[in-house]
Amino acid sequence: MRHAGWRRAALGVALLLAAAVPQGTASASSSTSASAPTGIRWTTQHVAPGVQVRTGVMNDETSTPVWTVTVQAPATNRLTGAATWAPLGDRAWADATAEQLRRAGFEPRIEEVVWDTYTDTPHGTMGWQVRVGSYATQAEANTAGTAVTAAGLRTAVDWSGYDGRQAPDAEKVHVTVIDPARFHGTVETSNGGNVADRERTSAVSAKLGSLVGVNGGFFITSDADGVQGTVAGISAVDGRLESMAVGSRAALILADGGRRPRIADLSTTVTVRAGAASYAVQGINRVPGKVRNCGRPGAVPTDRPRHDTTCTIADDLVKFTPSFAAPLPQGTGTQVVLDAGGRVVSVGERGGSVPAGGAVLQGIGGAAQWLTGHARTGRTVAIKEVVRDSAGRQVRLGPDDSIVSAAPTLVENGRIHIDAATEGTLDPLDLSFGFAWSNVRQPRTLAGIDARGRLLLVTVDGRRPGVSEGFTLGEAARFMRSIGAIQALNLDGGGSTTMVVGGSVVNMPSDAAGERPVSDTIQILP
Repeated sequence: MRHAGWRRAALGVALLLAAAVPQGTASASSSTSASAPTGIRWTTQHVAPGVQVRTGVMNDETSTPVWTVTVQAPATNRLTGAATWAPLGDRAWADATAEQLRRAGFEPRIEEVVWDTYTDTPHGTMGWQVRVGSYATQAEANTAGTAVTAAGLRTAVDWSGYDGRQAPDAEKVHVTVIDPARFHGTVETSNGGNVADRERTSAVSAKLGSLVGVNGGFFITSDADGVQGTVAGISAVDGRLESMAVGSRAALILADGGRRPRIADLSTTVTVRAGAASYAVQGINRVPGKVRNCGRPGAVPTDRPRHDTTCTIADDLVKFTPSFAAPLPQGTGTQVVLDAGGRVVSVGERGGSVPAGGAVLQGIGGAAQWLTGHARTGRTVAIKEVVRDSAGRQVRLGPDDSIVSAAPTLVENGRIHIDAATEGTLDPLDLSFGFAWSNVRQPRTLAGIDARGRLLLVTVDGRRPGVSEGFTLGEAARFMRSIGAIQALNLDGGGSTTMVVGGSVVNMPSDAAGERPVSDTIQILP
């Protein structure tokens, strides 16, 4: 849903982006402009020649969100068949639930939810929410929610300001603009030197002495899903592929040290060959058998991208690089250790560490049998890695190239193009999956490229009622298009959303513990 306040806000920052860039070099330089009719205030900081950070704060006194109780609808997980809950249902369920609430003495309301401007979902009505009450405080809503639950219904307490159906009362955004025609530093992806670790964006920025840093792509946060900190999607650092794509998903390619950025849906194919025999590698730097976000051939329950879902692969071959600085995964299967020339050093049980300059292959199921039969000690094994965009063109990586990925695409060829279903962040056939992630306002980190080839890195704070509520995916796409992006994608968000300028965190990370340790980051280096 579009809202006039943020249309005007985007216009305001678009005018700032189009303005001539001052030639001053002082990092402390800043200027401020206000837009009185909308309550939007923009501050511009000139970080370095060709690098500016614009901060926008919007307050809309006409918007009066409240705390409310949302009844949950019974649902079934489409992939597993398991019983679950959805925040909305069909009209028949909504009418029956509202009647049940009235008999119990409540005064429910039924609210229609419509599909946003996705390119690959239905249009019109998505479903119906049943809600009770309008409360000034969360505590009051919690008390009401307990009473509704006692009437035999499952509930959640929501802040209506997170709905995309009404204008937000407050938003705070940061827009970093990097002009490769004027900026003589580099923009690159950094994993802190260890793909199997999590580190705060600010800590990586401090170690590298970066001008600006933002969090990057999706990653594993639980031991149940793999090794914490490993990337859940394609990643390349210094021209080396450190993680494989999960299906064809959006990625930011920072070619030539960020001087030639572009956004494309990328897929990966990796093949290991021993003599005339070959086998497909399905992962790099992850636990064999587990694929976070799915999207690989043979994955169960789906080989399509499925966000925040861990699929399994029975016959799985995984490569480990020297950047995997943690102990290698142990378990059943076969492990092959390679030296820098691809010669097999040892074949045996899984475990140990990756040798400097070498690589390790771990296989389970049929992949383990293939390794045992073909990767014999002393033999040379060749590994071929290919990255392609959605047009089938090969993306060749040089030493100054890096890739960070997430999902979904937001803007393509100058038009809003949100392929959320294709990239697996929601499912039109299963409203229990991805509704809050896609259709509810959240903290977001976004990347875009404008017609002048400038890289736009954006954060919007969220989950802070009355301070900043965040963007839905649709709002994120419209904002990026409004500030001039002709290509844009959504990066990791939520508690990961962080922007660091001059060593200081300038946004408000939403986790209660403060800034979240993440996997890879995007760093602007002098």
